[in-house]
Amino acid sequence: MNATFGYVPVILLAALATYATRIGGYLIVRRFERLPPRLMAALDAVPAAVLSTLVAPALITGGRDAAIAIVVAFLAGFRLAPVPMLLLGWAVVMGLRQIGF
Repeated sequence: MNATFGYVPVILLAALATYATRIGGYLIVRRFERLPPRLMAALDAVPAAVLSTLVAPALITGGRDAAIAIVVAFLAGFRLAPVPMLLLGWAVVMGLRQIGF
């Protein structure tokens, strides 16, 4: 038996768990005619929370080049749209890596 087949159940269970959480949230929210303000505030906070969980580890363990690029992209985010901001962050980290920073 190939070791790759051991990953198939894990992938299928992860897909099932992802689907269950997505459809579960939809089924709960659709019960409301109008969402309460506190729930709307909580849902509005989700993108920032997810972004924080993605950026924080890179900021802490990614090295100086990643930390500088994240700070530059963060500051650029006040003036630029999301795609140019991400491209700027990518360009900064690539440029710093090219010069051996």
